[in-house]
Amino acid sequence: MVQRRERPLRRPHAGRLRVGLTAVVAVFTLASCGSAGESADTPETRGDTGAAPTTDPRKEQAAESALTAYAGYLAASKAAESVPDYQHPDLRKYLADPLLTRVRLAIRDVKDNGAMRTGSLVSDPTVTFVDLDAVPPTVSIQDCLDGTGYKLVYAKNRKEVPGTASARYVATATANLYPDGRWLISTGAAHPDQPC
Repeated sequence: MVQRRERPLRRPHAGRLRVGLTAVVAVFTLASCGSAGESADTPETRGDTGAAPTTDPRKEQAAESALTAYAGYLAASKAAESVPDYQHPDLRKYLADPLLTRVRLAIRDVKDNGAMRTGSLVSDPTVTFVDLDAVPPTVSIQDCLDGTGYKLVYAKNRKEVPGTASARYVATATANLYPDGRWLISTGAAHPDQPC
């Protein structure tokens, strides 16, 4: 099967101690580029005001659904990290294994070490590839995450955990269509060595 690269689709949407604790945002994978000025409850997103057209409306719909799942993933992860609660019910709404397990383990590590996340996370995702013939159907996403305002802090005193400052970096994710009709984010990777 020959895979064709589609034009990027952009759409705005709602959103371990480095040695020992891993930021869920970094574990994802993914977790953006942009400026501050958002609510602390939802990741801010930047991007084009409309979606770039594709030649196949089914692919455009798949891309939109995958970006919605990705936005939900970031918001659910942020909500879970702020408590922290690795069993947060929203994680299952947007994530599938193996990423779901990785995110939960990262949040549990944060909690076990007396830390939590605060602040704002900014996201600017782009769909880079859509393959509806894959089993399961797949959408690839690339994001520029800006975690400069998203801090790992000690829960007791809200002081930043040393050595955990984040910057802007590239993150990638894969969304798959599951038999129940939901697009879920199943894999992701942070690329802190790739600034954006």
